[in-house]
Amino acid sequence: MSEKETNPIQADQSFDVIVLGTGPGGEGAAMEATKQGRNVAVVEKQPRIGGNCTHLGTIPSKSLRTAIYRVMELRSTPEFRQLGIDVDIGFRELRQSAQSVIEKQVQMRTGFYDRNDVQVYQGVGAFLDEHHVEVTQADGSTIVLRADAFVIATGSRPYRPPNVDFTHPRIFDSDTILGLPETPRSMTIYGAGVIGCEYGSMFRNLGVKMNLVNTRANLLEFLDDEICDALSYHLRDTGVRLRHNEQFDHVEMFDDHVIVHLKSGKRLKSDCLLWANGRSGNTEELCLDRIGITPNHRGQIEVNEQFQSEIPHIYAVGDVIGPPALASAAYVQGRSAARHLGNQESMGIDMALVPTGIYTSPEISSIGKTERQLTEECIPYEVGHSMFKSLARAQIMGRAVGMLKLLFHRDTLEILGVHCFGINASEIIHIGQAIMAQEGSANSLHYFMNTTFNYPTMAEAYRVAALNGYNRIF
Repeated sequence: MSEKETNPIQADQSFDVIVLGTGPGGEGAAMEATKQGRNVAVVEKQPRIGGNCTHLGTIPSKSLRTAIYRVMELRSTPEFRQLGIDVDIGFRELRQSAQSVIEKQVQMRTGFYDRNDVQVYQGVGAFLDEHHVEVTQADGSTIVLRADAFVIATGSRPYRPPNVDFTHPRIFDSDTILGLPETPRSMTIYGAGVIGCEYGSMFRNLGVKMNLVNTRANLLEFLDDEICDALSYHLRDTGVRLRHNEQFDHVEMFDDHVIVHLKSGKRLKSDCLLWANGRSGNTEELCLDRIGITPNHRGQIEVNEQFQSEIPHIYAVGDVIGPPALASAAYVQGRSAARHLGNQESMGIDMALVPTGIYTSPEISSIGKTERQLTEECIPYEVGHSMFKSLARAQIMGRAVGMLKLLFHRDTLEILGVHCFGINASEIIHIGQAIMAQEGSANSLHYFMNTTFNYPTMAEAYRVAALNGYNRIF
């Protein structure tokens, strides 16, 4: 019996692969599938290409951070201070630089789809069955698309508890904070994860009085303890008021301020509240119940090592599947899923070699094991440090805060973890990542000790840290 007779759904267009979402995960999947000669379409809910990463998350927040950093550098330059020049730029002006970067990213990424003949459908996609999605377009019209395989890359959004009114002009989440009309005098951030720490650091650099409320005992507990301690110390040193082990109770809202009530009895008054506690996968509009896929309580889709859902030809990648929830990881996951659905061969992603990049001031980046993990696993290790205050390049740039930390096996000298706190940490980490990806003796402390690094550079920190660690065992 033909498909037409068994399946009454009539498709307007058919493709080999349909990708839902055009963020990093969706882009990676779409581009890889086209390289395999597949006929590919993408469905994007937003009016323009790029997903939340481009329009609400990574790109605008990091652009804003860089703009703030430039202002800080100007304000701290002795020559400007001697001339009595003060740079007074508000939040509204600073975020304009982010918009210009967004426009460039959209144009570039739109070109990717055009050059690879990927059909882009603007609208909300919902499954009708395991091989059909209905796309509801902005004008209300619908189109039915069929595909042999799907990649769900719809991303995530900030979790919004029902007892917080996000329509109030003084309450924000990470999707709306860029719409802040002016620089506030004070702010309370509830949630001290990556997003909370990044925005807390940024707004404090603008001189905003800051309450950073953490539901846990320490900041970013997935990091190495020494890095956690360094971040906490630096935030406190800049004037951030950290409040650990706290739980939200309710918030009072007024025309000119808000008061956050914590279950401990504390009341935090500030100009505005940024809610940064938790994210939810964007799965509600997909109608997954029609095909028997049930997201977890966070709206995330469970997948196997090949990024397949319960239905083998339907894959999911990026934030919609949960941790590590990194743009860089999402892109690689998308490519891996597309390669697997094409020829059933995986790229063999080693998630342990995906670095973490956290854009606080200073930056944090890490890869591999932490001291806590190595201790729990009874692995004999040693530590090598390089303090940035001792590096000529850091002294020249006036950015002496920070360190590079190498963890290595005492017997084999294999690099087990690299942790960096300080300027350009997210760039510096890739040298360690490249060595950790090598097999056998190529992954060794000897590489850093015997390699000639340009002088003066921040990369030189690897040689200093390697020699420091080597001296501990010999």
